[in-house]
Amino acid sequence: MENGDLRKEETQQGSSYTYWVREATADAAPVPVPKKLSVEDVVSSQPKSTPLGSVWNRAGTWEEKNLNKWASERIKELLTSVGTLDFSGGKAEIKAVSKCSGDAFLVTVRNKKRVGYTYELTLDIKGEWTIEEETKTIRGSVDITEFSYGELDDLQFEVRLSDTKDISQQNKQRINRDVKSFLEPVREKLLQFEQELKDR
Repeated sequence: MENGDLRKEETQQGSSYTYWVREATADAAPVPVPKKLSVEDVVSSQPKSTPLGSVWNRAGTWEEKNLNKWASERIKELLTSVGTLDFSGGKAEIKAVSKCSGDAFLVTVRNKKRVGYTYELTLDIKGEWTIEEETKTIRGSVDITEFSYGELDDLQFEVRLSDTKDISQQNKQRINRDVKSFLEPVREKLLQFEQELKDR
């Protein structure tokens, strides 16, 4: 017999199979002995950093999570909390976010987290201005064209006023400028939203 191997053949129900049995020698490695692991052994063998994403995605491969519901509610909550802005000839506030359409998502790729969003908004504005020694209530809306993650420096406002039939063009322009001053507080709230999105 070559190399201490033993060839053995058996026949079972008409079919035969062959296998090799190696005889144990003195220089062979010892046979492994099963060892019951303790809780400490299991805990110490776990990776120290916790993987991102779902429980099923321990390897941290591609995973996309839809955050639309949370994002839309949070944007509305933040923007309606801007409060009243005072101007030289009046004051105004954001009464509601009548349009909040878009997507927000969190993507886990190779155990790294990336967030993003794209939104379009319409803000309902209500204010009072003193025009020719008379206080007039004026409503309007601000359309914020599509904006995305990291693009808040380029935020664009388009103001549309209603209730302005008997107001001069000059006063309309003044009110329009006043309403556009919401741009900076709105941008600050959206930056806060971006940070909260990153921290999720």
